[in-house]
Amino acid sequence: MTNSPPPVRLGAQTPRVANWPDYVSSAAPEVIELAESAGLVLDPWQRYVLTHGLGERADGRWSATKVSAWVPRQNGKGGIIEARELGGLFLLKERLILHSAHEYKTSQEAFIRIKELIQNTPDLDRRVNKFHEANGEQGIELTRAAGGSRLRFVARSKGSGRGFSGDLIILDEAQALVAAMMAAMLPTLSARPNHQMWFFGTPPDDPAAWVYGLRADGEAGTDRLAHFDWGADVDLSNSTAVRRAMADVALWYACNPALGRRIMHETVVDEAKPSGLGELFPVERLGVWHPRAGEGASVLSVPSWEALVDQDSSRAGDVAFAIDITPGRDMSTITAYGLRADGLGHAEVIDRRPGTDWLVERMVELKTRHWPVAFGLDVKGPAGSLLVELKKVGIEPPEDPEKPKRGDLAIPNAQEVAAGCGQLADAVAQGTLRHIGQDEMTDAIRGAKTRTLGDAWAWGRRVSSVDISPLVSVTLARWAYEIRAHLVVTEYDALSNIY
Repeated sequence: MTNSPPPVRLGAQTPRVANWPDYVSSAAPEVIELAESAGLVLDPWQRYVLTHGLGERADGRWSATKVSAWVPRQNGKGGIIEARELGGLFLLKERLILHSAHEYKTSQEAFIRIKELIQNTPDLDRRVNKFHEANGEQGIELTRAAGGSRLRFVARSKGSGRGFSGDLIILDEAQALVAAMMAAMLPTLSARPNHQMWFFGTPPDDPAAWVYGLRADGEAGTDRLAHFDWGADVDLSNSTAVRRAMADVALWYACNPALGRRIMHETVVDEAKPSGLGELFPVERLGVWHPRAGEGASVLSVPSWEALVDQDSSRAGDVAFAIDITPGRDMSTITAYGLRADGLGHAEVIDRRPGTDWLVERMVELKTRHWPVAFGLDVKGPAGSLLVELKKVGIEPPEDPEKPKRGDLAIPNAQEVAAGCGQLADAVAQGTLRHIGQDEMTDAIRGAKTRTLGDAWAWGRRVSSVDISPLVSVTLARWAYEIRAHLVVTEYDALSNIY
């Protein structure tokens, strides 16, 4: 008598959360068969997502216009993406497919993988007219006889997708999406009669990320949305619950469908140790979402702000400048803050342009012309990437924080960011500042929302419905002025108001 080997333990092939709209048929069997013909054999969980994500109504249109899939890293979400894109190109005849990832290298790897699948399958390769491989221009174009479908790999930004009219958008690393990026991409689908947008990702680091709204819709079973989430439901603020989750082997398998296949049990054992993922284990391996940041309305009202308009307002003397960049890095703003002759504050947007390549040169110009008390820079925000370049041109943190020089950087910590936001709100409520009524500031205040920051709050770039960089920047400029104006030595009696 021989003993058969014990069965291999495998991860759960169905997710903790699964909602999808009703459908009468699915295009998945043909897509799965095509993928297998290219050597891409899908796991049951990958086929599960495709089956319900590619459900079709009686009129032949997709039952879900959005498909959202959340699973911890290295489980194989890329296989679903590759199968869906192969199906879109060679079976479904989708004219234009856009693939976007947060990082260029991720998008490039995705292009290489699907290119190899096609080139290793003669029946598919002969239908390709051209592989576009220039940096930033990767794509696949089929021959006219094969339908002429195109797959393009595009950079992620506020402008991604503008000017195109696509049938399918694949958004990898969807946790990094912001509202402005979605505003650029959604209209590309609006004119297409049978379109889809697929979201793939892991829980975001930012508790105010755009995808929290997508997750809320998915868990509520919103119409036209298919949503799948393998992540555990664990309260990260409860240390006892977190410890139990980290030691719960059954939960490991429930959250990782590829565990026992391409992820080894021993690997996860190591990840759960303090020398492994440590406290990041619940998020990274169990797919636990951070509690969502508060999305309360802005503490500033447009009427209160507009009541402080003075078209003739100008500062008289010292000034502090600050910069802010949108999360998509498509727009940058420089603001100024100083005091007027009557002692009231004066806030103003002085420069606002697309991109970031002009900022350092402009700041050098402002330093030379105005010798400001400080330049405000939040290094934990998008503008933090400028720190190295600014140091190269002599705009840097003070050598002695107690004795800053004019033109030095003023870099807030998290508590100071929150304090600056509260101080600006108080100044508006108390009427102690004036401005010239610039539309970009009013628009920012109209759409601004807040995020929780410890026991306080700060402006929430990712949850706000508009570009709030003017508001973030002027808040930082006021904070920089208040902490530095009394420390720097007055070197000039009069400073120009012409920026």
